[in-house]
Amino acid sequence: MHEKTIAQLSASLATGEFSSEELTRALLERVERFNPSLNAFITVTAESALAQARAADERRRQGAAGLLTGIPIAHKDIFCTDGVRTSCGSRILDRFIAPYNATVVERLNAAGAVMLGKTNMDEFAMGSSNETSFYGPVRNPWDLDAVPGGSSGGSAAAVAARLTPGATGTDTGGSIRQPAALCGITGIKPTYGRVSRWGMIAYASSLDQGGPMARTAEDCALLLGAMAGFDLRDSTSVDRPAPDYAALLDQPLTGLKIGLPKEYFGEGLDSAVARVVEDAIAEYRKLGAETVEISLPNSHLAIPAYYVVAPAECSSNLARFDGVRYGHRCENPKDLLDLYTRSRGEGFGAEVQRRILVGTFALSAGYYDAYYLKAQQIRRLISDDFRQAFAQVDVIMGPTSPTVAFNLGEKVDDPITMYLSDIYTIAVNLAGLPGLSLPVGFVGQRPVGLQVIGDYFTEDRLLNVAHRYQQVTDWHQRAPTAFA
Repeated sequence: MHEKTIAQLSASLATGEFSSEELTRALLERVERFNPSLNAFITVTAESALAQARAADERRRQGAAGLLTGIPIAHKDIFCTDGVRTSCGSRILDRFIAPYNATVVERLNAAGAVMLGKTNMDEFAMGSSNETSFYGPVRNPWDLDAVPGGSSGGSAAAVAARLTPGATGTDTGGSIRQPAALCGITGIKPTYGRVSRWGMIAYASSLDQGGPMARTAEDCALLLGAMAGFDLRDSTSVDRPAPDYAALLDQPLTGLKIGLPKEYFGEGLDSAVARVVEDAIAEYRKLGAETVEISLPNSHLAIPAYYVVAPAECSSNLARFDGVRYGHRCENPKDLLDLYTRSRGEGFGAEVQRRILVGTFALSAGYYDAYYLKAQQIRRLISDDFRQAFAQVDVIMGPTSPTVAFNLGEKVDDPITMYLSDIYTIAVNLAGLPGLSLPVGFVGQRPVGLQVIGDYFTEDRLLNVAHRYQQVTDWHQRAPTAFA
């Protein structure tokens, strides 16, 4: 059962090959067996998962089942889940029990999905390797000495190891696409505002976006179909109908114009990764697509702009964690100032503290214009580059990450080098565009991802482009030997 995709599981449940309860038990057994070596889950909700599965089976008997009814999934531990710990990978929220469900959780519950548990993540989604979690690093199923990518590394590792057929993630600067690439799965960051952020604990409010992670584009289409849509409770939600993503997957690619940014294929890209990506692009030409060289001249400014904007927003968003209302509180504070400083100092890890300090400095009197305002101006230039590119092409392609997964501990003491892991993904968030990563090969035993970027609200096109490739290749079917 664990070898099947969401689409295949849905078909098997519909024919009665097995029940949701049987499927859920089988996957919970895999989680119990393999999670100790992967550390992909922070919390496993076995009892409630089985209750949800039994309810899904009853729903099916009554003839009220949908495509996701009875399908087990996992949620990144950044989405609030009613009555279940929601930690954000941080000590400061280690004992926080959310009193409500995030909209994403609500909608997937309504679609009949079964929650297996909450997945590990970089603390408050700040990281590119899933090594900043209070609960320890996640390991890559393809090589347990390697990182899975971050911040949605727990979700990516759980899907790649066949512990769950699908999972939710969030993407602030590449945190769905980069771990999807490093773990050999498919993940899509929708257009900013397409998926509600209500109940998703904020890192950088103008950049964060939730999305699905699964083995195939078809599975991502099914999950995104349930997740997407307007939400009155989210002021950043866009009131625009979402199409039936699954119905549009099989469109031919004849005449598709693919832009290849020269900036994505130059210095900094590992030569072996480049060869794999170029082979994938050649496959698209066989499918009838045309490639055009384009330029995104301000892309080299994406990382410095991002690391002003995102920390500035995080310094504001994380001010609420003060040891007073909820979350970690220090022991025996001398006064209010001591309560604040020790609670936050004990509760936040080093990377979170670093970004809060950077953000507070960028927003401080005398530096706002020099840093934050300038970063926002650069953000506009980056958006303009994409706008001009999409006047010429339908989608943009390039590597998701400049390298394959690196070893645990390799970059943990060098934050600048770590930040460069997201060099090809960050600009997409700054512009608010949709982006997808799909597996296209390996360098040694470690997967390589291809990034496909689309114009605003063209998730259907991205999923179609990925699906057509997956129909003629089998990279998405490969499983790590130890978890097959």
